[in-house]
Parts: sequence; C-alpha cells; structure tokens
Amino acid sequence: QVQLVESGGGMAQAGGSLRLSCAASGRTISVYNMAWFRQAPGKEREFVARISWNGGTTQYSDSVKGRFTISRDNTKNTLYLEMNSLKPEDTAVYYCNAPTLGVWGQGTLVTVSS
Repeated sequence: QVQLVESGGGMAQAGGSLRLSCAASGRTISVYNMAWFRQAPGKEREFVARISWNGGTTQYSDSVKGRFTISRDNTKNTLYLEMNSLKPEDTAVYYCNAPTLGVWGQGTLVTVSS
C-alpha cells in the first residue's frame, strides 16, 4: 500500500508563495493520476488540482487557476503544488490524494495572513 506524506506548509503573507511536496512510499505512483485537495476551517474538503500519470494533463479549480501549478517528478515518486499570489482564503490544510488507490496524506497546514 502506498503512503503519502505532505510537507512544505507554513505561514505566508498575502501575495507570497509556498511550495508543497507529497512524497510517496511503499509503491510507485508514476502510473497513477494524482491530486491536491484542501480543507479550510469549518468547510468541506475541496478539489484544488489534478495531474495525469505522465504530467501531460492538468486541471485546476477556478479559485486557484493561474496562481497554483501542480507538477510531479516520477523519478522521485513525488507530487508538488507551487502556490503563488497567495490569498488569505487559501488558508487550509492541503492534502495529497491518489484517487485510484483511495489514499490520502495526513495533510499540511497553509496559513496566509493579510
């Protein structure tokens, strides 16, 4: 079974940037589509971005399109989320997800101050 561990969360000011990583272990994720979700305090978990197994196709929620970039390095078995032009409403716990496998990471907290 694959394990996913997110890192890179922390505090940032509005307009700043953070880069999240999701390291997979236990098996390769190179053949699977991957995704990022987030859950803000008091809200339901929501989709942020997804990427195809080879990185050729990406999709973003309207709220992050143009500001966030999802990518992957299959040689490192790692998924990334580059977050730019951060807004206070981006404050949330960010989760890495392997949809086909039904596996979630433990999440990493991102806090954006105005």
